[in-house]
Amino acid sequence: MENTLVMGLQWGDEGKGKIIDVLAEDFDAVVRFQGGANAGHTVIVGSEKYVLHLIPSGILHSGKLCVIGNGVVIDAAELIKEITGLRLRGIVIGDNLAVSDRAHIVLPLHVALDKAREAARGDGKIGTTGRGIGPCYGDKAARTGLRAGDLVSPGLKDKIAQIVAGLNKQLTGLYGAAPCNADEIFTLCQSHGEFLKPHIKDTTRLLHRLRDSGKTMLFEGAQGAMLDLDFGTYPFVTSSNTCVGGTFTGTGLPPSALGRTLGVAKAYCTRVGSGPFPTELNDSIGAMMQTKGGEFGATTGRPRRCGWFDAVAARYAVKINGADGLVITKIDVLDELEAIKVCTAYELGDELADWVPADVERLAECKPIYREFPGWRTPLRNVKSFADLPDAASAYLRALEEAVGVPVKILSLGPERSSLIRRS
Repeated sequence: MENTLVMGLQWGDEGKGKIIDVLAEDFDAVVRFQGGANAGHTVIVGSEKYVLHLIPSGILHSGKLCVIGNGVVIDAAELIKEITGLRLRGIVIGDNLAVSDRAHIVLPLHVALDKAREAARGDGKIGTTGRGIGPCYGDKAARTGLRAGDLVSPGLKDKIAQIVAGLNKQLTGLYGAAPCNADEIFTLCQSHGEFLKPHIKDTTRLLHRLRDSGKTMLFEGAQGAMLDLDFGTYPFVTSSNTCVGGTFTGTGLPPSALGRTLGVAKAYCTRVGSGPFPTELNDSIGAMMQTKGGEFGATTGRPRRCGWFDAVAARYAVKINGADGLVITKIDVLDELEAIKVCTAYELGDELADWVPADVERLAECKPIYREFPGWRTPLRNVKSFADLPDAASAYLRALEEAVGVPVKILSLGPERSSLIRRS
């Protein structure tokens, strides 16, 4: 099995958690490489539902090493809560979880700053989860952040004092918010360090040892390509590189370590928060997608905006990431529709656009050009192979392949592990 990246091709929430959970059985290690507790990967095993924010989805399989790489920003309190909650449900977490000593730590000040900034933006808010992700990545870039290795360092108290002094100036001076107490944060971080110490390791060295010994790795992306800091709908994006490049900067592995890339997309589109969304539906069909698809954020509970499949955005994401194959999820949500649409191009003034413009104001002006397909009007949940799909569903998938430019390799027909079919 080739080392494989599973990443989102849309605005996140594509169902990556289930796909990674299913594929994890074939790999030795599952590696998370970017994002933070703003991710929400939902996995259903039998009657049990798990929502994972920081721990890789492979944790639900015994014998799999799960790695949180250096590109992830870690809210230690959330990670400890996640570990504790999984252990209470009978999931073994010990040497099978490694946390990079280079990963940056989200502090309570980052959360406070995140919320204060969003409030100050008013109508121009980004729509962040308020989890402190952006401010933490900002400190990382400014070279003033705290790393996981620092949690178990003798110099922790001095580092906390410097960081808190700097962030408090922003909180109080720019936003009029209450300052945070350095001694309280030090005590908190010290206890977090004691709990996490067995898991904090040089994961870059660990991953290279795995590679050298012939072990296989599954890389788990969070969010989606259209939320990438550089290539997404900036500024309405996340604060990390969700695209293929983040795999390498977030782990320390070279590009040659990656064998294939699977891009995950829903059979329709969703988006949480602000920002342009060309195929958005504000009608009964959009409401049906939201209700039947359970389109509410696993992290925030916020309702997701819904719309038709955007092949322009998906094709763009495939191109910039070199995706080898598609994973289409939630196609069963469309089972009852008489007609289904796919956006194949944008109308932008007098132009026909087949590429996502970098300027979000121009993207907001884009009008989708649709191709319409008949619905299959029958439940897909019990389909066991691609050959058994209704003709209309097969035609729809072929149209997606043609529009996006890569073949559909996996089709998810429901939230359960078993509701999935593969094509060789």
